[in-house]
Amino acid sequence: MDKIYRVLIVDDHAAISEMLTKCLQDYAEFTVIGAIESAADALLYCAHLKPDLLVMDICTANNASGLHACKEIKEKYPQIKVIIITGFNEISYVPRAREAGADAFVYKRRSLSFFISVVRDVMNGGSYFPKERTIPLPNGTAPLSEREIEILRLVCSHMNNKQIAEELYISEHTVKYHKANMLAKTGFKKILDLVYYLLSNGWINPLY
Repeated sequence: MDKIYRVLIVDDHAAISEMLTKCLQDYAEFTVIGAIESAADALLYCAHLKPDLLVMDICTANNASGLHACKEIKEKYPQIKVIIITGFNEISYVPRAREAGADAFVYKRRSLSFFISVVRDVMNGGSYFPKERTIPLPNGTAPLSEREIEILRLVCSHMNNKQIAEELYISEHTVKYHKANMLAKTGFKKILDLVYYLLSNGWINPLY
């Protein structure tokens, strides 16, 4: 008998959980063993339910981050496959999902047939990550480095240069250098103007 993969869904939108459950259970090789709302509970549920696959949103109930949960789960249960899903265009999510150890990353706007193809590929040892996003600007796009995006997220979290330097184990001079580079790339005069643009357009989400 072919293996039946046990799937745990983590998403605080009931409609999404129900849709993914129905989609997966339309295929004989998958069985959904649970659906929870908060990524904060994911590690505990993995310990008790022992899923083969976790399908997890980034922004979940109680302000719990699916990316943080993914890192914890992969450290303790590396055999569990993790597919990160999101409906947001936040530019740091894809590289951060890779860093957390996720096996795949799927935007919720993709079709269910595409989702199933990614799930099957992951369970066969594959992976999928979309192309990392750039910031759209009136005169084109601004490709920022992972370090620059990391600094931007901390600026959006109201950290000053000294706090950012301590958080990333770099000098304040290096922080200022990266900020100057970002302004040159994006055309903004002040870092606060760039931060406002990013936050108001959803390109950075400092909460997750």
